[in-house]
Amino acid sequence: MYTFSPKLKMAAIAFMVVGLILFAVGAFMNAGNGIDFVKDQIATNAIDHYAPDAANAADAASAELAAEEHAEHLLHLYHNKPWSALMIAAFLFTGVALASMFFLAIQHAAQAGWSVVVSRVMEGMTVFLPYGGALLLIVLVGSVLGYNHLFHWMVKDLREFGSENFDHFLKTKEPWLNEPFWLIRSVIYIVGWTLFAWILRKKSKTLDAVSNHKNYWSLYKWSVWAIVFFSLTSMSSGWDWVMSIDPHWYSSLFGWYVMVSYLVTAIAIMILVSIHLKNQGVFPEFNDNHLHDLTKYLFGFSLLWGYLWLCQFELIWYANIPEEAVYFQQREDVYNLTYYKMLIPNVVIPFLMLISSSIKRNYTVVSIAAVIIILGHWLDIFNQMMPGTVGPWWQFGLLEFGALFFVGGLFLFITMNAMTKLKLQAKGNPLYHESKIYEYPF
Repeated sequence: MYTFSPKLKMAAIAFMVVGLILFAVGAFMNAGNGIDFVKDQIATNAIDHYAPDAANAADAASAELAAEEHAEHLLHLYHNKPWSALMIAAFLFTGVALASMFFLAIQHAAQAGWSVVVSRVMEGMTVFLPYGGALLLIVLVGSVLGYNHLFHWMVKDLREFGSENFDHFLKTKEPWLNEPFWLIRSVIYIVGWTLFAWILRKKSKTLDAVSNHKNYWSLYKWSVWAIVFFSLTSMSSGWDWVMSIDPHWYSSLFGWYVMVSYLVTAIAIMILVSIHLKNQGVFPEFNDNHLHDLTKYLFGFSLLWGYLWLCQFELIWYANIPEEAVYFQQREDVYNLTYYKMLIPNVVIPFLMLISSSIKRNYTVVSIAAVIIILGHWLDIFNQMMPGTVGPWWQFGLLEFGALFFVGGLFLFITMNAMTKLKLQAKGNPLYHESKIYEYPF
């Protein structure tokens, strides 16, 4: 039975406390700046932004009004920063817990033998789902109530006929992108994921208590249903929470791209947790062969993420359709320091570090690669959300690191605390012995 290491517990609590302090200070500083601050930044060219074209204004009064509206818009973006930072961290770690549930269900449905030893690590990571979901709902409900302006399509004028700002494109999307239906879907996603994760853990525990065909078949059936639910909701949640930040833009593979990002991160964290448990002496069944197979997934999904990124980019670049290309134009113009460079930790480094079969068994090298990949995909989610929510105000400061430390520390605490309540050896699973003696043949 695993005992939560006092040092690790204190580290998790320290991350949460430091994260909260950093985030609170950053939010206080953010709230203290108003329209005068924004105008000063515009006047000194301190930010990259698309200013209104004064040459097209009918008169000086119109030009002044356009400048005021633009400054107000930038103020909204500036005050989105705390919400955006929290959204990025909450989305990433909730996605990690969700991907763990999906990966666990895949193993049960495929009746995979090698992974049974690692199944309890996956179960422990799924426990974070309701906590991460609650953090996400705070941001989403705040959007609906008007406390932030993360989702541009929620502005009422844009969808009202006769309005000066009427947007026909957003009006056509209104049957899907409307606040009540959008929020209801969000609750369904989070409750559904939490419920399926709880059922899979319960069925696994029941199989440990009474190992028979009936209980194993029940675990198999619920795993299949969990995969179906995940397949539908992981796509639509990506549309609702990420792609709708840029409501005029669309990509048919974006849902897969987002999903693979947090799936890769989940595999990386599974590896780190498994290595920690082995180092604590409570997980001797985890050996080089299990590490090799997990690292193969880490390597393969990293390349899949790169493939999806490249497919999306090249197709849009080649077609050069304005409503598609604008997504990359903004990232090239304002986020050029982070957007293309994220390919280094997410594709280049995993490829170079993990391509060798023997390296996949090296605990130190794989651990370093896993940490790099986790940070790389935090940067990926950053690049997905920040351009549409904060625009030119992006930075890596108190808010961003504070949210990452707090949510990351909370994830660490909840996951490792859950591990103390699980039997790390899933001996009731009929494939457990196969997994215990599993040896990669090459």
